[in-house]
Amino acid sequence: METQGAHISFSHVSVEFDDGADALTACKDVSFTVEPGQAIALIGPSGCGKSTTLRMASGLLEPSEGTVLVNDEPVVRPRQATALIPQDLGLFPWKTVLQNAALGLTIRKVAKREAQERACQALEQVGLQGFERSYPKELSGGMRQRLALARALAMDADLLLMDEPLSAIDALLRESLQDALLDLWLQRGHTQMLVTHSIEEAVYLGQRILVFSERPGTVVADIANPDMGNPEWRDSMAFAEKCLEIRAVLAGGAR
Repeated sequence: METQGAHISFSHVSVEFDDGADALTACKDVSFTVEPGQAIALIGPSGCGKSTTLRMASGLLEPSEGTVLVNDEPVVRPRQATALIPQDLGLFPWKTVLQNAALGLTIRKVAKREAQERACQALEQVGLQGFERSYPKELSGGMRQRLALARALAMDADLLLMDEPLSAIDALLRESLQDALLDLWLQRGHTQMLVTHSIEEAVYLGQRILVFSERPGTVVADIANPDMGNPEWRDSMAFAEKCLEIRAVLAGGAR
C-alpha cells in the first residue's frame, strides 16, 4: 500500500520543563523541515532533546516557543494519521497479538471487522501471521518489535515516528528489522522520523541525518545521505565513510 507522506516543519522551537524548583531547557531554537515521504534520523548525546522533538511531532507535547507544523497545520494534539513507536513499544501484555495490532484503530473507533482485517494485513506484512492469538510474553524480542511496527502499519499512517525502536535486540536481528523498516518505507512512501543512538542505524535508515548538540539540544548538522535505500549500501565503502563523517560531527569535528 502506497501512502502520501506528511510534511513536517519545526521553526525556532524550544522546550523548557519547569517543575517549580528548577527549569530544564531540553532543546533550543530547533529548526528543520521534512519533505513528504522523506526518512530522517535524529542522533546526538543522551538528553539532548531528540525524544522531545519526536513527542512534539506526535502532538504529545507542545513547544514552549516556536511552531511545529504537520501538513501546514499546528500540532496541538495527536493526529489520526501519525503513528508513534515509543522506546518501550507500548504493547499491552493482556491483549493478544491481533488486539495489540488493532489497538490504534480501536481507539479511533474503526469498525471491529475492518480493524481486524487491517491488523491481520499488517501482521502479515511484518511476518507475524499465525501468531494472532498469542500474547506479547510468548513472542521473542524481535517479534515484539515487529508487532509494534504492525500496529503502526495498520493505521495506514502518513507519518511514522520511532524512538529507538530497535535498541534492545541483538545485532543480527537488529539488521534484519532495519531491512524490514527500509522495505516498508520504500513500499509505502510515508514520512519517517527515527531517533537512534546508533550511527550505523542512522546512516542506513536516514536520507538525512540531523545531529543534535548537548542539552539544550539544537541541530548542529543536517547531513544529506542520498545513497540510503540501496540494498548494497550497508556493505559499501561509502557507507563506512558516511559513518565516520557522522562520528566526527558527534565528536565536535568540523564539517
